[in-house]
Amino acid sequence: QVQLVESGGGLVQTGGSLTLSCAGSGFTLPYYRVGWFRQAPGKEREGVGCIDGSDGRTYRGVPFYSDSVKSRFTISKDSASNTLTLQMNFLKPEDTAVYYCATDLVLNAGHGCYVDPRRYDYWGQGTQVTVSS
Repeated sequence: QVQLVESGGGLVQTGGSLTLSCAGSGFTLPYYRVGWFRQAPGKEREGVGCIDGSDGRTYRGVPFYSDSVKSRFTISKDSASNTLTLQMNFLKPEDTAVYYCATDLVLNAGHGCYVDPRRYDYWGQGTQVTVSS
């Protein structure tokens, strides 16, 4: 059974940093297309960034970021812990949201990824990030 569990959310001041983790089970997360998304109160869920699958050899996936977080957020994967990570720096109040990880369970090394939440099928429960001004 595919499961995703996010952790690491919390309260941080403007300009601060947080690291979110998404632990996968029931599948080998690094091989699949995965993404981070967020939903603020009263707003639609939006894509933060994504990364395509690794091939188990030299290709480890290439991340893609939405314009709103580019140069501030970094996505990475860890094979040993089967985890997806979102490093968030220079946080702003507008980053306040519930953050989710998701996968479409597609093996796609070298074929890119997308940040449209409608194209992902498996979701975690989310973790709250609050940035105070």
